[in-house]
Amino acid sequence: MKNLLTLVLITALLGTTALQFSGTPGHDSQQKIQNRFVGAWRLASLEEPDADGTVHKADCTGLLVYTRDGHMSVQVMYRNPQTGGQAGPVQYAQGGYEASFGIYQIDENSYTFVFHVEGAMVRSLIGKDLPRAYEFSGNQLVVKSTNPNEHWRVAWERY
Repeated sequence: MKNLLTLVLITALLGTTALQFSGTPGHDSQQKIQNRFVGAWRLASLEEPDADGTVHKADCTGLLVYTRDGHMSVQVMYRNPQTGGQAGPVQYAQGGYEASFGIYQIDENSYTFVFHVEGAMVRSLIGKDLPRAYEFSGNQLVVKSTNPNEHWRVAWERY
């Protein structure tokens, strides 16, 4: 009976140990990257092209939120609505205000994520998949379009 009890305990211990090490390294790495995104971010800077193509720092403020379950939302308000809103060929803002929400999926190998727009102030964006390049630099998350025709760059700082 004592040998049977010892065998059961050893089997349970081995099973628990196997479960602890059964997580795939890719999943753990993916979770670590996603954890770096999760939370609220304030707009530190937004660089975008003027009508003549010259890149300048826009006068705006904003909020970006990523949730652990894969949702995100972004809001950007231009302080001077007449100058804001043309970030490349696609207009993301209306009346000097940008607002959209949806889900995101990260590809850690290419340092990109896709933002699937579920709702937006600019209704032509709804249903679109917007691929974005990202990098972490200190306490900042830097995001830019992967579209070579869009020349904007946004830096976000964690709250």
